[in-house]
Amino acid sequence: MNESQQNSNSVYLSGTVVGEPIFSHQVFGENFYESALRVNRLSEQADIIPITVSDRLMSDYDLEAGTEIAVSGQFRSYNKLVEGRSKLMLTVFVREIVEAEEGRNSNQIELIGYICKDPVYRTTPFKREIADILVAVNRAYNKSDYIPCIAWGRNARFAAGLPVGTKVVISGRIQSREYQKVLADGTTETRTAYEISVNRIAKGEDANGTV
Repeated sequence: MNESQQNSNSVYLSGTVVGEPIFSHQVFGENFYESALRVNRLSEQADIIPITVSDRLMSDYDLEAGTEIAVSGQFRSYNKLVEGRSKLMLTVFVREIVEAEEGRNSNQIELIGYICKDPVYRTTPFKREIADILVAVNRAYNKSDYIPCIAWGRNARFAAGLPVGTKVVISGRIQSREYQKVLADGTTETRTAYEISVNRIAKGEDANGTV
């Protein structure tokens, strides 16, 4: 992976490990494990964010439940077959386990990618403006990650006017959100969605300007 691809998708998280790591898959003899981090917000709420970690990193760090760690990496997507249908899954691919930086925001992400679906703009019953955005971020070996983002207020109005193919620079935080899914038999099931809560969005060529 070259430097530009790494800089187009950059994540820093600091939090507490939730649950024991579970084996996920193996690539060229390297084993990868899935876990999650509980990352506190400024409010009393917290986000539970999935992470994927190599055993080569785990050999130097204790990742048992309750351990406080900081990680840097990328927010990645992959498709998984669930109940006969392809489902977009999201995880933070950990490149490094790092020292937590005092005073640093514990949940940061920077993306450079392309709008790959028409943004969906709407307002809540309380007149709050929201836009749902799907951003494709290029990765090595001709792969792309598809990252759902949500913008509010003036950022939502700005995003609503962006056509498919627009290059964008986004900064924000990864958030987890529970929702109720109505199943075919009429029952409901609680599920968790992951998305980027956008703090700032700009067109690629306007990345140094003000939105």
